[in-house]
Amino acid sequence: MAFEDEWTQLKADAREQRSAKLSLDSTGGKPPGGASGADADLVVQQDDLGAVGSEAYRLHGEVQRRADLAAAGSDDRGDAGSSARAAAELRSRHFSSGDELYTTLEVWHSQVKTVLQMCAHISNHLDYSKKSHAREDAEIAASFRRRDGSAVPVSELLKYVK
Repeated sequence: MAFEDEWTQLKADAREQRSAKLSLDSTGGKPPGGASGADADLVVQQDDLGAVGSEAYRLHGEVQRRADLAAAGSDDRGDAGSSARAAAELRSRHFSSGDELYTTLEVWHSQVKTVLQMCAHISNHLDYSKKSHAREDAEIAASFRRRDGSAVPVSELLKYVK
């Protein structure tokens, strides 16, 4: 089979698969919000949120520990790291690369701080979401109980759906 024929066939197959699986302007004949857990496109379990939050926290620690080039080689007294000392040495000898190295260190430090902030934001947000959803679930469960603690019958719940 020639390349053009094969390419045409592959494009047609992809269009066929996409039209069978992707529908952005409808819900497949179901009313909005009517998808059950089995039909949902995205399902997130509490454990998933916890795992992502935990991984973001771990990544934050790793980036913080490994990415600080400005402090690389710094001593216990807090003297400048080897990259900053090299930049100072180059600058003192009137090499323009000293200023450029300082600029590189500043940009790097800024980028590392941004990554650290995003990791912290993700971790904190997912921790908050996990706790918030658990609290909401408890409130919903409590609202479907009678004063004596027994469950509200399904016939009562159906009144809210209609």
